[in-house]
Amino acid sequence: MIRPAMTRPPVPRRLAVVLLIAGLAGAAIARPLKPEQEAKITPACPPIDCVSVHSIRETRVRDDRTIDFYMLGGKVYRNTLPQSCPELGFEERFGYETSIDRLCNVDIIHVLHESPPIPGAACGLGSFQPIAGAPR
Repeated sequence: MIRPAMTRPPVPRRLAVVLLIAGLAGAAIARPLKPEQEAKITPACPPIDCVSVHSIRETRVRDDRTIDFYMLGGKVYRNTLPQSCPELGFEERFGYETSIDRLCNVDIIHVLHESPPIPGAACGLGSFQPIAGAPR
């Protein structure tokens, strides 16, 4: 089963599955950043390979290669995919499947289409770069 990316407050696991099946699991609207906003974002320290799934508060898809992960506690990690992921920037939502409580740079995400509610392109993640100055 593909687990939807956390874009809202956590919901019980069974409900998350129902939302995914019903095609209602959606991302908050996140348009590409303006150049002046992007210029304010700076790497905070070296990238890491994995983040805890349960610590992800929400995600923001910026474009076909960039996803910002907003974590509990205020940290933000930017994941720049090694390859462009078709329709990720358009759909602005994705799901993933993992057998552990970690989402890592070796994992695959699937673009989620709103209508019909089916998985789209499968794309590999990159490293998680801690950043400072990311807008909401």
